[in-house]
Amino acid sequence: NKQHKKYPYLLRDMEITHINQAWASDITYIRLHSGIVYLAAVIDLYSRKVLSWQLSNTLDRSFCVEALNEAIVKYGKPEIFNTDQGSQFTSFEFTRFLSENNIKISMNGKGRALDNIFMERTFRSLKYEEVYLNDYESVKECRKFIGDYFRFFNRDRIHQSLGYITPNEVFYKNVILEKIS
Repeated sequence: NKQHKKYPYLLRDMEITHINQAWASDITYIRLHSGIVYLAAVIDLYSRKVLSWQLSNTLDRSFCVEALNEAIVKYGKPEIFNTDQGSQFTSFEFTRFLSENNIKISMNGKGRALDNIFMERTFRSLKYEEVYLNDYESVKECRKFIGDYFRFFNRDRIHQSLGYITPNEVFYKNVILEKIS
């Protein structure tokens, strides 16, 4: 939507050094046996932990706001929130929610998929390790298996980029360190 404000990309050359410093979100589609459903997910960029996710059968902004709100309720607020320039993320409702929570808004440059590479990698892992191996009959079945996958992704799936430990290990180790200091 040309009426929606676009925000600068704040993460260029920034070193992400702790949890809740920067989160990212994106949307992808999941093919069902008879149609598609859209998935919005929120991740912490430091730990790569999937903080929340929502499914919707439409591309409206509400399921993106719901995913963001759920992540904030569970894990606190990030300093910066990064998305692409999709209309769901540039909508007045979504940007107002971020502003009201004193979260800096960052948006990928137009046509710069690498600006949100960690979301792209998360969705790639989900699709190759879960979605492409299954033929979901319903949204309910899709929700169950994606939920199972993201629990596995956070708790059990080691990540080379994290030194061969899980996102939960990185995230909760940092929660404990923050409480100590």
